[in-house]
Amino acid sequence: MCGMPQQPPIRSTPTRPSRPDASMSLLTNVMDHSLDDGYAEASARKKAAGDGGLPKTLRARLGLALGLVLAALVVTVGAAQARVAAPVVAKEREELIDRIDRETDTADKLEESVDQLRDDVGTRQREALKHTGDSGQADLVGILSGAVEVHGPGVKLVVNDAKEASTGGDGNPRETSGFSDTGRVRDRDMQRVVNGLWESGAEAISINGQRLTALSAIRAAGDAILVDNKPLVPPYTVLAVGDGQRLSTRFQGSADGLYLHALQENYGIRTAISAEDDLRLPAAPSVIVRTAEPRTEKGTS
Repeated sequence: MCGMPQQPPIRSTPTRPSRPDASMSLLTNVMDHSLDDGYAEASARKKAAGDGGLPKTLRARLGLALGLVLAALVVTVGAAQARVAAPVVAKEREELIDRIDRETDTADKLEESVDQLRDDVGTRQREALKHTGDSGQADLVGILSGAVEVHGPGVKLVVNDAKEASTGGDGNPRETSGFSDTGRVRDRDMQRVVNGLWESGAEAISINGQRLTALSAIRAAGDAILVDNKPLVPPYTVLAVGDGQRLSTRFQGSADGLYLHALQENYGIRTAISAEDDLRLPAAPSVIVRTAEPRTEKGTS
């Protein structure tokens, strides 16, 4: 009896999950668990395993203790040195202050001595000139040389930089060395002002309280104006003793007065002039002649 041929059993193949479902599961996991949570979990596992906190071995603990002791020692030594040096510094400071006070007193005494010697020289000059029959010549010489204080009517002239000295005027730089700012008053400006006042009839002149003499010089050092090597700061107040109204009129009409007016119009330099009833000018600090000598009878014969 012939049987029917037996067919092999059919095996079912398991179905693979779709890849889109796996990708969505991964993205969902990333969104639900951020990196911060991962770090927190890692840190918790590290602490639980005994890897964090203070060192566990004896050698590590001894090293940490030694480091703390050294740090404390450095801090202690520094504080001790500062405490020891403080009295020394304070003592040196007091000694320096005492020295400054002593030198200041010495300078004051020398100034008083100079004033007394100046008065003595003036008295001797007047006494000597009395024998020539011209007792007023000594006073005139003292006034013209700047050796004595003077007062009288005159002119007060104030010269100041432009309000915006960094730009100044129309922006055209005046050619010079040392002053590139067009709105700044220069040494040559003050020279012309002083020479114009002398030419207009001034008998005595001072700038910011500094008396001018025949030996005075107005110069520049960097951006500063020097009068007899003493720096001045703006505004520059020029006092000139003379016939006030006439002196003011003659100066403003002179070439130097017009020059000052041009500085005001073109570069914004500020000026103000007024006639005063009484001006007081100090004596010059020192009048030292190193080369000139008086003519004697022997030299004139």
